[in-house]
Amino acid sequence: MTPGQWLGLLGGGQLGRMFCHAAQAMGYQVMVLDPDLEGPAASVADKHLCAAYDDAQALDHLADYCQAFTTEFENVPAQSLAILARRGHVAPGARAVEIAQDRMIEKTFIQSLGVQVAPHIAVNTLKDLDHVPSSLFPGILKASRLGYDGKGQVRVASLEQAKHAYIDHLEQVAAVLEGMVPFVEEISVVLARGRDGQCVVFPPARNVHHHGILAVSHISGQPSKVYEQAVASAQTIAEGLGYHGVLCVEFFVLADGQVVVNEIAPRPHNSGHYTQNACVTSQFEQQVRAMSGLPLGSTELLAPCVMLNILGDVWFPYDTDERVEPDLASVLAIPNVSLHLYGKKEARPSRKMGHINVVDQNFANAVDRANEVVEILNLPIRASLSSH
Repeated sequence: MTPGQWLGLLGGGQLGRMFCHAAQAMGYQVMVLDPDLEGPAASVADKHLCAAYDDAQALDHLADYCQAFTTEFENVPAQSLAILARRGHVAPGARAVEIAQDRMIEKTFIQSLGVQVAPHIAVNTLKDLDHVPSSLFPGILKASRLGYDGKGQVRVASLEQAKHAYIDHLEQVAAVLEGMVPFVEEISVVLARGRDGQCVVFPPARNVHHHGILAVSHISGQPSKVYEQAVASAQTIAEGLGYHGVLCVEFFVLADGQVVVNEIAPRPHNSGHYTQNACVTSQFEQQVRAMSGLPLGSTELLAPCVMLNILGDVWFPYDTDERVEPDLASVLAIPNVSLHLYGKKEARPSRKMGHINVVDQNFANAVDRANEVVEILNLPIRASLSSH
């Protein structure tokens, strides 16, 4: 595909917005299909189709314009991607998205590739909990589908708690009970795989979450055997899926250095936002390259980085309904700080509003400057040099 042609995007959130910016910078036009009139991507797309993701007329219109298609999140109907694949190139494909949409199917598939996942059992009815081994407690009861950022998840310490949680929150839906893995850190690997099977991998990120939402990603650029193991597993998963596009694989790291897959995301990922300022090619540009049949770009890390998520809580710092404008001017006065806001008109607690990348040739300096931002914005988690 050559610049000037149209790319189709299902989903209108912030990942779609940043994809649009990358595609437009390369000369492409983007048509977004999203039911939200005021979504972050809709406001910057060259054309917005306001319709459901499975609207047959809208999908047909999208296919009339566009030669390649992608999605910005995994909860679009896989069947819609299958329909679009009859008219053009889809990256990622319907099969990969369908696998990622169901936690049980995802775990079974990953295990079939010889890659380790957390111990788990399917819970489709309340009676299934009677067959849960005691080794899965304490655990996390998760909806098999449509969960993200800690939603659709309940921590349970016993069989009795699991039954109450299932009745109160997850009855009538398929679920998975996962044993809580005694991990020492969480890392993620973002990679891109082209139509020709070429695969490039970004430096892994060490992540810290707060209430189930990513708060801080640390990218030191230092090699390690743990990172090598995670990269190899991520590549195995991408090859097993026959994957095209950008893929993120999240891992738990155990005390003995083993890595265990937590979940996969068939799209650019929050933990890959650092690539916008710290790498030769961003994860969003890689998605454009992969779906357009272009050579993939370099994933070289130009400088270590700390990425800080900015949630809507920053606008409500006093636990009241009183909105306060954050002191972004002071944040931007700190050297090597880059601000990325998502264009959302309303700030709400726990809503992702933007992120900040702090880069420096010295990782310790990046951590120090990131913590200056943490203090100014009263963010919940500090950056750290330590991996534990």
